[in-house]
Amino acid sequence: MEQNLANHEHFNHVRIIIGMVLGISVARLVAGTSEFLQHPKSKKIYLVHLGWVLYLFLTITHFWWYEFGLVKIRVWSFGLYLFLISFACLFAFTASLLFPSSMTEYEGYEDYFQARRRTFYSMFALLAAVDLIDTAIKGLDHFHALGVDYPIQQGIFILLSVMAIFVPNKIYQGVFIAAALVYKVLWIFRLYGVLD
Repeated sequence: MEQNLANHEHFNHVRIIIGMVLGISVARLVAGTSEFLQHPKSKKIYLVHLGWVLYLFLTITHFWWYEFGLVKIRVWSFGLYLFLISFACLFAFTASLLFPSSMTEYEGYEDYFQARRRTFYSMFALLAAVDLIDTAIKGLDHFHALGVDYPIQQGIFILLSVMAIFVPNKIYQGVFIAAALVYKVLWIFRLYGVLD
């Protein structure tokens, strides 16, 4: 049985599957956010939580676009396919952490987010680490084209996420998400030449 596949049809197949999983993630974020409009009195907004919702939405959108770089991969293997699907699933898991299926045991999103803080920031640290691997898979030329600040930003993001696991300070979390959002927007604009 053939283990590796060198056909662009396989890229299209992988792209469709990744799109389906990421679509589930975006749907979870959109549906969860719409509850703030549907039930403004019972669903109180917590800015740190909402900031991470926006950040995850931007990250998923960026990742989805970024995966066009997979077209450069000439030979596909089941291991690579499994890795990419698993990476996409991490986004779905993280989206489900932001909007759980039930909030009955929590007073609101602030209470929920702080109770699940360690799991949430662990997932974000894992996403940043796996992103480094995903970028390397696209080739060293692609990795180096992002500049030296790419691995530095991922390393800092992992470090700040790990700190947030152990530091329950809400001001720290607020500054973290505000800085992460600003940097993410600037990074996307810089990467795609919008600011040129």
